[in-house]
Amino acid sequence: MVTIPRLVIAAPASGSGKTTVATGLMAAFTRRGLAVSPHKVGPDYIDPGYHALATGRAGRNLDAYMCGPELVAPLFAHGARGCDLAIVEGVMGLYDGASGQGELASTAHVAKLLQAPVVLVVDASSQSRSVAALVHGFASWDPEVRISGVILNKVGSDRHEMLLRDALDESGVPVMGVLRRAEQVATPSRHLGLVPVSERRGDAVAAVAAMGAQVSGGCDLDALMALARSAPRSPAGSGAWDPVEAVRGAVGSGDACDAAVPLPGPGSRTPDGPAGGGPSGPGRGRPVIAVAGGPAFTFSYAEHSELLAAAGAEVVTFDPLRDVALPEGTRGLVIGGGFPEVYAPELSANEPLRKAVADLAAAGAPVAAECAGLLYLSRSLDGLPMCGVLDAEGRMSKRLTLGYREAVAITDSALAAVGTRLRGHEFHRTVLEPGAGPAPAWGMHLPERRVEGFVQQGVHASYLHTHWASAPGIARRFVERAAG
Repeated sequence: MVTIPRLVIAAPASGSGKTTVATGLMAAFTRRGLAVSPHKVGPDYIDPGYHALATGRAGRNLDAYMCGPELVAPLFAHGARGCDLAIVEGVMGLYDGASGQGELASTAHVAKLLQAPVVLVVDASSQSRSVAALVHGFASWDPEVRISGVILNKVGSDRHEMLLRDALDESGVPVMGVLRRAEQVATPSRHLGLVPVSERRGDAVAAVAAMGAQVSGGCDLDALMALARSAPRSPAGSGAWDPVEAVRGAVGSGDACDAAVPLPGPGSRTPDGPAGGGPSGPGRGRPVIAVAGGPAFTFSYAEHSELLAAAGAEVVTFDPLRDVALPEGTRGLVIGGGFPEVYAPELSANEPLRKAVADLAAAGAPVAAECAGLLYLSRSLDGLPMCGVLDAEGRMSKRLTLGYREAVAITDSALAAVGTRLRGHEFHRTVLEPGAGPAPAWGMHLPERRVEGFVQQGVHASYLHTHWASAPGIARRFVERAAG
């Protein structure tokens, strides 16, 4: 395997400026003419949208909890194939991982799995000499984590910078950048974090450009590139993850049915490059799988569409805010996460599409809905009519539901056979009543035992976000059901 120059951008805590620095570095190196591969540790869907805007490539997640540590390096190599540089934005504080699971899924864990040098972003706004003690503590906590540089953020003045640099001279960790406070790089937030790119594209473009300019002016890009090139050969073992091979390997597994759709050959293509199906379109044996997109449904993993294509589907994206019909020939539907609560009036007003979704579900077609998709399939959201597929009502709540989950399928569905075990993630400020149907989708083991979600005819709807790379038989099973 060819070595991929790489950096992990981490911080002592959330709010230190990781996203600003990571996105700014991606934009700055892309502006230099490099092909930059963007990655995000953990299940975050929003930051990768800014990463994609900065690089022109799909932002990809590296989640050691949901996908398992063994898939982190192969998924990284898949996303970074053909790139000059990979930048990985961390999550929370450097050593913060899955609750009660030690280092699992932390930025430090992923950095070790990738054998990548770490650059620590420190909010220096309220400290001077103490910064050296902080950096020393983080650098010495785990000898296997290679903290190789510091970027000082929110520095107040030239004198403040001098005090910080003098203190860090004794730490042995070089300062690779100093950034002053800058309002133009700020990005607005709301109840689930940053406002996604798709909702503020013009402003987001300007913000990402400002991040790139700030980082270019305040960081030593040559030193950072040299550091990235110092990373050893990637430990991915047999090589990059491949969706076709992943689906092919799922044949005969407990969560896949017997083949109903011919798998693409090794030389065919997918939407993201060199793996996928042959001729596509209605009437050619490849079922059309419609995938919801647009501002209301922004939460998705790139690997899901790649796996569906690898399993023999034609994947077509549509926007439930604007499209009045499902894509022609739709045989299956995937509705991921997002912000239906923000767009409930517009979604409700699109009656033709709501009826089309309800008719597809009533016909028994496979429908996979996660979180926002679950709410969209309900009778109503905050009192406004939705698709009416599920006998449930959704509403906004003051309580944030957030965290990793362990789940087992307790009803056979278009996604999974009974007994299929997955790890997933919940992230919402809405409540659905009831929270489970007569045939629940999942039995949850963390943080408490409960049943959740709905399975009826071909519909599988749940609050649980899952990463299909951890169980590629899901995509195969779904496409087989769509093909009939």
